[in-house]
Amino acid sequence: MKVLITGADGFIGKNLSLRLSELGHADVVGTTLTTQPHDVQQALATADFVFHLDDVNRPQDPAEFAIGNAGLTQSVCNALAASGRRVPVVLTSSTQAALDNAYGRSKQEAEMAVRSYGAATGSPVHVFRFPNVFGKWCQPNYNSAVATFCHNIARGLPIQVNDPAAPLTLVYVDDVVNRFVQLLDGADAAAGPDGFASVTPQYTTTVGELARLVQSFKDSRTTLMTERVGTGLVRALYSTYMSYLPVGSFAYAIPQHGDPRGVFAEMLKTPDCGQFSYFTAHPGMTRGGHYHHSKTEKFLVIKGQARFRFRHVQTGETHELQTSGDRATVVETVPGWSHDITNIGTDEMIVMLWANEVFDREKPDTVACAV
Repeated sequence: MKVLITGADGFIGKNLSLRLSELGHADVVGTTLTTQPHDVQQALATADFVFHLDDVNRPQDPAEFAIGNAGLTQSVCNALAASGRRVPVVLTSSTQAALDNAYGRSKQEAEMAVRSYGAATGSPVHVFRFPNVFGKWCQPNYNSAVATFCHNIARGLPIQVNDPAAPLTLVYVDDVVNRFVQLLDGADAAAGPDGFASVTPQYTTTVGELARLVQSFKDSRTTLMTERVGTGLVRALYSTYMSYLPVGSFAYAIPQHGDPRGVFAEMLKTPDCGQFSYFTAHPGMTRGGHYHHSKTEKFLVIKGQARFRFRHVQTGETHELQTSGDRATVVETVPGWSHDITNIGTDEMIVMLWANEVFDREKPDTVACAV
């Protein structure tokens, strides 16, 4: 199947092109607004599926709306109809097509051209009226608050929030691309009750909350406290923010606390799933010598040899075990048992540590008690 992507140099076009390449689609042609008309016509004449993503939304002359949106779309439809083949078309429109402005009218006319092409030729057509699409490679300081906030905050530049309560409806570019691939693979393409194809999930938030979240991503490098970045909107926003980091910010230092035994460093804290740390110990050095009432921990020795000792603070029962970095073994501390760990090897010992709660200096739940 020969796939044509118009606007292949745009935000969605770049993401779609990469995904199709990953999936093994070798016959993908991309055109842009600077592609010669003859080359565009040749690509249309042989295309088996068209993603029409070309879009003009901030021209110097408002007349370019009609030329670059409505006019170009009509010429694409005319060329496909002239080929005499049923070629599916996906059109990326905008929710602004419902508005009475130059851009909205041009997008509405583009929608009408695609629908007329589908009705006349029997070709499947899919018209998407997207809200704000966000993700990697979207141009900042252009027409995306997400891109602008991520780009500027990652560089310590100011952002402008006129109305923190202003609502935002967002769609993540990976979800857009996934839906496009499904259509390319022949998935059910039934439109919604409004006649438009859609992408799910759609996220709703506010400009103020968006700004807060993006700032929290930057702040997490100093507070070490991460947002819940594993699912939903926050996951997508966090990934987007990370994509805007300049290369000089790919790494950052965290505080290390050293003493004669070795060093200790906290790496990451979470709101409700504890924190991650690591420590080292020189040969013969012992760490710990305390117990907890509620806190539990997981230790993983990744280098060296360790001896763990435990003593029940009520019964006096003891337990001892040894682990090493040669075999991944997690050792857990148990409430009510005093514990310590000793480097019994000849090299420096390195240990990863997870605690189920973030350390609170006011309520440390750590009671000194020799094993």
